[in-house]
Amino acid sequence: MPKQSHHIRTHFDEKAKPLSKIALAYRRLLARYYALLIPGDSSVLEVGCGSGELLRHVPASRKVGMDLSPVQIDAARQRLPEAEFHEANGETFATGEKFDYIILSDTVNLVTDVQALFAKLRDSSTNSTRLLINIPNTLWRPLFNLAFRLGLRDQQPNNSWLSGQDVRNLLTLADWEVIKSQPRALFPYAGGWLERLINRWLAPLFPWFCLTQFIVARPVHYRASLAAKSAETSAALEPLSVTVVVPARNEAGNIEAAITRTPLMGTWTEFIFIEGGSSDNTWEEIQRVQQAYPDHQIKIMQQTQRGKGNAVREAFAEARGDLLMILDADLTMPPEELPKYYNAILEGHCEFANGSRLIYPMDDQAMRFLNMIANKSFGIIFSWLLGQPIKDTLCGTKVLHRSAYDKIAANRAYLGDFDPYGDFDLLFGADRLNLKIRDIPIRYRDRTYGTTNINRWTGGVLLLRMVVFAARKLKFV
Repeated sequence: MPKQSHHIRTHFDEKAKPLSKIALAYRRLLARYYALLIPGDSSVLEVGCGSGELLRHVPASRKVGMDLSPVQIDAARQRLPEAEFHEANGETFATGEKFDYIILSDTVNLVTDVQALFAKLRDSSTNSTRLLINIPNTLWRPLFNLAFRLGLRDQQPNNSWLSGQDVRNLLTLADWEVIKSQPRALFPYAGGWLERLINRWLAPLFPWFCLTQFIVARPVHYRASLAAKSAETSAALEPLSVTVVVPARNEAGNIEAAITRTPLMGTWTEFIFIEGGSSDNTWEEIQRVQQAYPDHQIKIMQQTQRGKGNAVREAFAEARGDLLMILDADLTMPPEELPKYYNAILEGHCEFANGSRLIYPMDDQAMRFLNMIANKSFGIIFSWLLGQPIKDTLCGTKVLHRSAYDKIAANRAYLGDFDPYGDFDLLFGADRLNLKIRDIPIRYRDRTYGTTNINRWTGGVLLLRMVVFAARKLKFV
């Protein structure tokens, strides 16, 4: 055992005692934030679990803890008899089990070789595993020292003080990709109205001074990604089936072009046209196109309610493809570019592909000036809310796995069901699942038929209301 690991184990064996009320309150505070990241039906491994107090409060269907200290492990087994605990070193811990979530809570600063630990944890992960880390803010170091001198904090072993950038760099070296990073908590203990006031409403406004930083990462197969660029390995990647959903209202002139211009992708491509109360002959044109292209898999529907969001949800419920794509019937996002989204997900670059109209130059009449300002503003707000960069939230083209969408739909009650456009519903849901979101730049084109179905002013007010609602659910918590 490395000298540092032996030192850490000896310290926690000798210092083992019941946690103070302050320590218990601190772990309840951390558990509150972990509960926002972990669905209740997940399997969780905590590395450096100590006496199991944090794991006790984390929602999960299966809980496994690991720690160097046999004394701490004994205490954890007594505190949480339904969980499974192992006495082991994280850098060498081996188990054949894969976990949905792996927690490193205030642990990396005590580890001898953090890069080796991150690399070893790949053995306990799948492509969908999320590594959750929280580390203390280095600005709090003097306060921690003062708390120890005042008897408010137990003595800690000699350890590192890694910054958020240090941890991100070590994750990259061990083939993990950071999805998002969120500072949390100005008040270090859970309980009471004052704590809730400070941590819920003030902490998000002063992220640089927050006590701890939460980092969410996913595995990235770096060597496989390099190899995938070769023709041989690309062919070896298992292809996916695709459903392209085309919501259409007053878009009769674009229906046939949606078929003729969209490349067929994956093992097979299914089209679902869903019409929403058009005043022109859109529904008749959809029926004609279905008959005119028998060599294509085309399903047609009429939505039962109003709004694009409802149309997408009803069509997704009927979709059979592995990947779900949304293609706006106005075709201002060129259908020829849909393979970019397909490849981005197939090759593992992201799990939610979001179209972005704000990178390349666009046609002169494609977007009005005020719409441009609003879209850029929403991009800035969303990047802050979600903790990962998103430049264009309102581009209608979004692509994700059907399995991920099913989970978003199952958890929709948390964020509500009042988004008439569907963009926020999917983005917030993807963030709730800790999916990696990546912008796919496209060249935004002028309409060739019809006019927009969106009332810009009414829609803008509604979008602002949704941002406020989501902020209370995702940021001010």
